Formats: sequence, C-alpha cells, structure tokens
Amino acid sequence: MALPAFGPYTRLGLIAALVTMAADQASKLWLLFVFDLPAKGQVHLTPFLDLVMVWNTGISYGLFPQEGTVGQWVLFAVKLAAVILLLGWLYRAGTRLTALGLGLIVGGALGNAVDRVAYGAVADFVLFYLATATFRFNWYVFNLADVGIVAGVAGVLYDSMFNGDAAKAP
Repeated sequence: MALPAFGPYTRLGLIAALVTMAADQASKLWLLFVFDLPAKGQVHLTPFLDLVMVWNTGISYGLFPQEGTVGQWVLFAVKLAAVILLLGWLYRAGTRLTALGLGLIVGGALGNAVDRVAYGAVADFVLFYLATATFRFNWYVFNLADVGIVAGVAGVLYDSMFNGDAAKAP
C-alpha cells in the first residue's frame, strides 16, 4: 500500500521542525560543553536576563518531576505519542501558518526529548526576571525548544481563530 502524498505545507512544517530541533540542540551543546555553563553558575547578561543551568526532570514549568528511570521513560513515551499525533496533523495542515506552528512544536518537543534520552532531564538555561530594590520576580527557566513550542502554539491558535479552515486537528 503506497502512502498518499504529503499535504501542500508538510515540507515547510518538517523544515521548521528540523531547524528548531537543530538550533535547540546546538545551543545546549555549546552552553554545556564549550561555554561550560554548569561550572560558571549564573551568568548575568542584562538587567532582566541571565543564563543559569537547570535540569528539568518534569514537563513544562517543571510539573510532574520524575527522578526515576521509569518515570523519565513514561514522559518520553507521552512526548513521542504527542509528536506522532502532531505529525499526523501537520500532514493535513491547510495553511502555511498552521504547518509552521506545528513544525515549531514538533521540533521543540523533539529537542527536549533528545535531552531526556541523553541526560535524563531537559537542559534549561534562559531566565527572564524583573527586579527592583525590594522585589524580584523570576519567570521560569526555559530553552530554545520551549520558545519554539510556545511560538508554534501561538501560531496555530492565531490561525485557527482568524482563518476558519486553517487548523483542523485530526
């Protein structure tokens, strides 16, 4: 049985996924093994942005942390299932923005999945914060894969709200 042809925007989404995953992994490899962020600790870049090494054993925002091997593999399996479903959706994407958004989500998920397999946790390193003389608010620590996921979700939501047939999930 032959596979049907890809949708009109599948290639765009797959390229976005590959670029997102590659940029995420390249940034992590550089920060871990060239810049040596774990040894440097917190690196102040601007009055609102630092680099700091955090190993996330959970999912988004550090929810459901899993220290054991079984828990880590369960999270990996859930992520893999989500990627497969998103690829099915990407295959049928009706607009460029939906395909691009889904590609960003898939690439981010795969970039973080590589970390989970290689290190047992996801490497997060970007910390935005707001600080005054008496107050400090820290945003969660994240990485480029997370940026891709958030941007992809925003793109898919925008397209689904303003383009009627754009983002029909399977």
